Amino acid sequence: MARSRSFDKRVVRILADAAVVDEATLEQVQEASIKENVSVSSVLLKRNLVDENELLGLMAERLRVTPINMHDCMPDPEVVRVVPQETATEHHIIPISRIENVLTVAVSNPFDVVTLDQLRNSTGCELRLVLSLEESIDRALTRVYNPGAAELKSVLGEMGDTQIQVTTDDVDELDIEAISKDENESPVIKFVNLVIYQAIKEKVSDIHIEPFEKHVRVRYREDGICHEAFKPPKALLNSIVSRIKIMCGLDIAERRRPQDGKFQIKMEGRQVDFRVSILPTVHGEKVVMRILDGGNLALSLDSLGFEEAALKDFQESIASSYGMILVTGPTGSGKSTTLYSAVKEILDDKLNFVTVEDPVEYQLYGVNQVHVNEKRGLTFAAALRSILRQDPDIVMIGEIRDTETINIAIKAALTGHLVLSTLHTNDAPSTITRMIDMGVDPFMVSSATLLVSAQRLARRLCKYCKIPAGDLPEERLRTIGFYGEQLKNVELFKPGGCPRCKNGYAGRFALLETMPMTEDIRRMIIEGESALALKNEAILNHGMITLRQCAIRNALRGITSIEEVLRVTMPDDILPDGSRPMARKPAKDG
Repeated sequence: MARSRSFDKRVVRILADAAVVDEATLEQVQEASIKENVSVSSVLLKRNLVDENELLGLMAERLRVTPINMHDCMPDPEVVRVVPQETATEHHIIPISRIENVLTVAVSNPFDVVTLDQLRNSTGCELRLVLSLEESIDRALTRVYNPGAAELKSVLGEMGDTQIQVTTDDVDELDIEAISKDENESPVIKFVNLVIYQAIKEKVSDIHIEPFEKHVRVRYREDGICHEAFKPPKALLNSIVSRIKIMCGLDIAERRRPQDGKFQIKMEGRQVDFRVSILPTVHGEKVVMRILDGGNLALSLDSLGFEEAALKDFQESIASSYGMILVTGPTGSGKSTTLYSAVKEILDDKLNFVTVEDPVEYQLYGVNQVHVNEKRGLTFAAALRSILRQDPDIVMIGEIRDTETINIAIKAALTGHLVLSTLHTNDAPSTITRMIDMGVDPFMVSSATLLVSAQRLARRLCKYCKIPAGDLPEERLRTIGFYGEQLKNVELFKPGGCPRCKNGYAGRFALLETMPMTEDIRRMIIEGESALALKNEAILNHGMITLRQCAIRNALRGITSIEEVLRVTMPDDILPDGSRPMARKPAKDG
C-alpha cells in the first residue's frame, strides 16, 4: 500500500522544532521510511531514537489532539465491530467507545480527512478523535480483532534474539537454543520467554496466566493493579504450563494437584528470581509467577515514603540490641522491601547478621542468608534453631508461619538477639492477638516485642496529569476519617491520564503504621485486652498514625487520591481527637 507522506512530514517538523532529533538523523529516518514503506514514527521507535510515550506526548501537544495509551485501553468489542478489520488495519484506526451518537476513535493520523469522512458516513456518528501511534494501534487491532493465533505470531516477532538462561535448584542451566530445535515447541518457548522478558522490562510484580472456557488471558500486576498483556490461543495452554513446569523442575504430568516451584533467569546481565504457583481450575491450570528483581529494590528507609513519626519509631527499634520487630500486611504490601531496607541500614561488620528466607529474594553482601527447603527438612524452625547456635547478633526471619517458629523467635528475642520478621495481619494491634492465638503466652509477647507495624502500598498520582478532584462534602470527609484541621481548605486531586503514566498513576509509596511497646500497652496485653482496645489506646495516648491517617495525609499533600485511600486502607474506629468517623444513620422503620 502506497503511503501518504504529508503527515510524516508534519511529524518530522514537530521533532525538528522540538530539537528532539537532529536534522541529519531526521533525513535518514525519512529515507528509511520511504524505502521500507513504513511511517516515520515506526522508524524512530525501531531505532530507539525517541521514547514512545515522549513521541506521543509531543505530537498530541503540537497537534492539539488528546493522547491515549493503547496499552491499557480495552476497546468495547461491540463498538469495534462497526469498522471492518481490513479498514481499521489499512488506515491504522480503532473505535474505542460510543456514547449515543458520538464515536471515540483512536487514530494515528488525525488529518486523514478522506478516511474520517468515510467513517462518519458508514457509522452515522460524529467522531471524537484521540491520538495514538501507528504501532500501538496495530498491536491493539491484533489484540481486539484476532486475539488468538494472530496475536501469538505478532508478539513472537517482538522477541527477536533476546536470550534467557534459566536455572533451578534441581535442574542445571537449561539450554534454550537446544530445546528450541523442536519446531513444535519453539513458538511456545519463545512466547513464554516474551511474557517474562516484557514483564521484567515493564517492572511488574506478578504474571498471571489464567485459563477460561474459550481463551487464555495473560495479565501483569503493575503498581498493585492487574492489566491484560496477551491473549494466547486456548490450544496452547497445556504447552505453556508444561514449559513453565520444566523451568521450575516440576512434574509436567501432574495436572490435578497444586504445585509450587521457582527458577532464576539471567537476562542482559541481570539476575532475576521467580516464584511460581500452579493451581488446577475448572478450565485448566492457572499460573502465577512472582518476580523478585533485585534491580528494583530500594535500600533506604528514607526512600519508602513513611510518615516522619513512623520512620522514627522504626529506626529507634532497629537500633536496639535485642527484641522482636514485626512488619505485617498482605502479600505484595512491601514487607520484604522494608525488612531489607532495615537490614541495609543496621548492617555493620562488627555484627553477625543471619537471615532465613523462603526464598532468598535479594542477596546482600555481608549477610549470611539461609534458603529454606522444606523437601529436604530445612524448615524455618529447623533453620532458626541452627542459626541460634551460630552466635548471631541479628536474625531476620522471612515469615513466621507456625507456632514452632514464633516460639523460637520469641525466645531468641528474650535472650539477647534482635529479631526481624513478618506476619500476615490487617493492622499493627491485631498482630498481638495473632501471636497469642498462635499459642504464645501474653507475658512473653509483651516482654519480647519492641515494635509491631503494618504496611500497605498506595499508588502515587502522576505529577504531570493529576487534576483537582473538586470539593467533597464535609460529612463525606468525616466519614472517610478527616478531622480537625484536615477539614479546612481541603484540596484533593484525582488521576488524569497522560503518556507518562498508567491511568493517572506513576509508581507506589509505602504507608506504615507503627505501634511501639509502651508500658501501658504491655500491661493491656498481659490483661488480655482486645486488638481494638490496643489500637484505641495507641491512637489516643501514644500518637499512633494509622494506615488510614497515613493515606489521608498523603491525599492532602496531593501525592495520592481519595480513591486510593479507600482502596488500600480500612476506616478507623476512633480518630486522634477522640471523635469517631461519621457513619450513615440507620433508616427508620416504616
